[in-house]
This record gives sequence, C-alpha cells and structure tokens, in this order.
Amino acid sequence: MTPRSVLNRSLLAVAGLVLLCGGLLILFAGLDLYRRHDLVPPAGWPLTTPNDVLLGSADRARWSSQGWWWWPAVIAALVLAALLALWWLLAQVSRRRPGSLPVGGTPPQEGVELRDHALSDAIATQAGALPGVEHAAVRITGRPAHHRTRVSLTLTPEGAPGATLGALCEGPLRTARQCTGSPHMPTDVRLHVIRHKPHRAE
Repeated sequence: MTPRSVLNRSLLAVAGLVLLCGGLLILFAGLDLYRRHDLVPPAGWPLTTPNDVLLGSADRARWSSQGWWWWPAVIAALVLAALLALWWLLAQVSRRRPGSLPVGGTPPQEGVELRDHALSDAIATQAGALPGVEHAAVRITGRPAHHRTRVSLTLTPEGAPGATLGALCEGPLRTARQCTGSPHMPTDVRLHVIRHKPHRAE
C-alpha cells in the first residue's frame, strides 16, 4: 500500500467517523430518543432534545465578546478547511496512475483489463530474480494509453549494470509489453549499488 493510499483511506475514515457521529447526535436529539428510552446523556452533551440548538444565544454572546480577532479566526479556519478539502478532491481527480491497462494479445482481449499494481508487482518480482539484483521496485504512471514504467534496481556489489539492464529489457519488460500490447512502452530505469561494509585487512 502506497503512502498516498494510506493518506486517502485515513482521511476518508476520519471524515466518515465525523459525519457518522454528527448524524447520530442529530438523530438522537430530533427523535427525542434520550427521553423515550430513559437515557441520560453526559453533562454538557449537545443536542439532547428536539428544541436544542448547537450554538445557543449565551454561547454566541460569550464567544463574540472574546475580541475582534474571533470572527476572522473562525473565517480563516473555515477557508483553510475548504482549501484542504478542495486540494484533496483535485488530487483524486488528477491521479497520475493509469489504474487499469488493456490486455494485449492476438486477438486483443476486449473487456479484459490489468491493474497497474498487478503489472508493477509482476515486473518487480521478475526483475528482483535477475542475477546481481538485490531489490527491485516498479511504479507505473500516466494514462492507460500513454503510461510510463519507472524501475528502480538495487544491485549487489558483484552486479554488472550493463548485463542487468539488458536482462531487464529482454525479460520482464518484454513480457510486460506483450501483456499490454504496447510495443513502445517508455521506461525509466535507475540503478543503485547496495552499500557494503569495507573488508578489514589483517
């Protein structure tokens, strides 16, 4: 699971929890469930009867007497919350991952799609099994018709960059091109060499 997915799910969970609690609070007060079922809400609990309001006259007067900075602070907080919500919404709309990719073949498999996560995991598994490769990470970005593959390989100290790059192109990347039916799949490859402790001569 990517950090972006974790953030999205966390925000959705928090927003859903807030909406659920607020809805239950209004529902209990509107239907007068506390009185009907002889329930005693905690002290200071808002909205306990159908005639209650969230912010009464006394509360409004008390907060209004705090000074001139109170209402600008409230407005600034609301504007900030709205901007953050808009940013999150735009980030979801303009996603940079293709999501699903068409499956190639002869004849083409109509209606069959391949998730970008599955393809990237398959490429990473095959690339990690190549000789001289310690670790492989793959990410697919772009749109389904114009996607780009980003491969990051960590080589062992004995690994040969040229041979590893050739094996990557002729193995996992060729298989991915055949699966998606994209003969010209742009790919960026980054090679790293794993660090190892220097040997001490005695």
